[in-house]
Amino acid sequence: MMMKRLIAILFVWSVATGAMASDLDISETVVMRPIADGVSMDDAIDSMKLRANNLNMMFVAHQPLSRQIAAMGFDSRRIEIFQFCDPLIAKRMVEEDMLFAAYMPCRVALVEDADGRGWLVQMDLDYFTRVARLTPESKRLADEVRDKLEEIVEAGVNGEL
Repeated sequence: MMMKRLIAILFVWSVATGAMASDLDISETVVMRPIADGVSMDDAIDSMKLRANNLNMMFVAHQPLSRQIAAMGFDSRRIEIFQFCDPLIAKRMVEEDMLFAAYMPCRVALVEDADGRGWLVQMDLDYFTRVARLTPESKRLADEVRDKLEEIVEAGVNGEL
């Protein structure tokens, strides 16, 4: 039932905006920030975790993909995914509409580019709030999460311990 509803919402959105899945430019849906010169990727990670804790955003998961890829016998630049959540905001949004659960928890990926530079990559929550039909309360909550995630990523970019 939920999957049918999600498909219907995506179809209505694509018709309303004149966009089909092949028309979506993924770069418009994400925010990418290079880690500052002199800040190691490990320092960026530590800074994000510390800032999340200070903002009462729980650090709920870590997926060290590049280590998993290496364990499978393949080379990979560094790829790690970090997941953060404000449980009370998550609860309120899912109670309003369980489809919000598909966007939780919030993810920030650390990706090493071909030149060895680290980047922090996340979904653009401003894009999400522009295209989603949100109640005023959901919009306020989404903006609150967006602001916290921006602080977390900013701390990581600059190595702010």
